[in-house]
Amino acid sequence: MLDTIELAVLGLAAYRATQLGVHDTILDPARQRLAAWHARNVDSRPRGFLMQLIGCVYCLGWWASGAVLTAWWFWRDQPVVQFALLWFAVAGAQALLNRRDDTFGG
Repeated sequence: MLDTIELAVLGLAAYRATQLGVHDTILDPARQRLAAWHARNVDSRPRGFLMQLIGCVYCLGWWASGAVLTAWWFWRDQPVVQFALLWFAVAGAQALLNRRDDTFGG
């Protein structure tokens, strides 16, 4: 089972993965291509689902959390997986601190 530290690290990693998928400008070109693909057939349910998924922090957060937890559960002894999850966790903490600064001044 998870201890408190592992849960915090995985939660921060999932938070960061969600922010990357929904908000970060580095993925704007990919989101724009997906929007153009969706616009060619707006009645497509799979395309609509994908657009809803990448536009919703709660929807994408669910799947990002599952991906992070799966990586930890099955490959936690792999140094590359450990490094990637810790990197996302540190970036998640950094993003939360930046949001605090943006909200309250810093």
